[in-house]
Amino acid sequence: MGARTRGIANQILSGGLDATDGLSGAVSSSNITNASVTSVSSTPTLGGGFDKVASDPPSPTEGDIWYNTTSNTVKGYVFVSDAWATGGNLTSVKIGGGGCGTQTATLVFGGNNPPPTINLTGKTEEYNGTSWSEQNDLNTVRQGMGGAGTQTAGLSFAGRLDPPTSWKNESEEYDGTSWTEGNNVNTARINIGGTGTQTAALGFGGEGPTTTSNTEEYNGTSWTEVNNLNTAKEGPEGAGTQTAALGFGGYVPGSGASNLTEEYDGTSWTSGNTMGTARYSLAGGGTQTAAIAFGGDPGRLVNTELYDGTSWSATTDLNNGRSGLMSGNASPNSASIAVGGRTSTVAVALTEEFTGGAIAVKTLTSS
Repeated sequence: MGARTRGIANQILSGGLDATDGLSGAVSSSNITNASVTSVSSTPTLGGGFDKVASDPPSPTEGDIWYNTTSNTVKGYVFVSDAWATGGNLTSVKIGGGGCGTQTATLVFGGNNPPPTINLTGKTEEYNGTSWSEQNDLNTVRQGMGGAGTQTAGLSFAGRLDPPTSWKNESEEYDGTSWTEGNNVNTARINIGGTGTQTAALGFGGEGPTTTSNTEEYNGTSWTEVNNLNTAKEGPEGAGTQTAALGFGGYVPGSGASNLTEEYDGTSWTSGNTMGTARYSLAGGGTQTAAIAFGGDPGRLVNTELYDGTSWSATTDLNNGRSGLMSGNASPNSASIAVGGRTSTVAVALTEEFTGGAIAVKTLTSS
């Protein structure tokens, strides 16, 4: 046996191994270098293909691929890009209403249904992630109000009646069933930005009768004037909380559509980096460090942007460009919702759901 071992060693060091040497088992890696492995004509089959499983693994690792024998599909745990998908339609078309809540528990209220004439509504609808259902109406029908809170603890404030110069300061609270009148905002206006919760809301900007920078905080009982926006604007969108808010976009008289971003720390507003696309009559939501903006005018935009606390970046467009649309502004920017609005001069009932890019289980196809 010793001679045989020496023979193998000699073959490795000199002429190499061939089929007559009958070598089996592993050769120490110290005896093989990259430079010495040449002229390989074939390699053995590795494994038996993908793992075959009856159900997807509960805790896959990025890059895993398997064959699901139940669905007869090849699946992988891979990065899936940002995407908008069609959701259930509203029970009625509308633009310029208020909204709050999350993607799977959204509340929208009020708004308008033109043309040919102004047709204000107090209609309230709830979304469960699949379909909308009509609920009890607002006490005061109006358009262009701000929204804050959740589906079971919502807040609607300000807005307008008909004619358009009938600015309102009404504030109403929703308990999941009905609306109750609360104390009014201090400055009556339309197209006000809003964010926060039912007991800690923030309203800012708007028009009534001139474009304003006024900011107000709500504590669940009363509204209080606080420090103004740096730039007065109509129709800005909001995200975040009362003490860590974000205001973006809007319309500035004399300048037009705005791409300005401002951050609120509970005391004062500070200018941040601008959006890539200037716009007003937009929608969005999220937090101060993870916000989303989409749609708006001019031009019924499809553009969608994400904010990371410092800068905005473009991502996947809406399927249907719209302005005057609504959103559940409590939603994270990775799970937002675009509701209603108008694609031209006509109001629509469209709903789209946004899902942010993430590592996820995906069925793999040839395309």
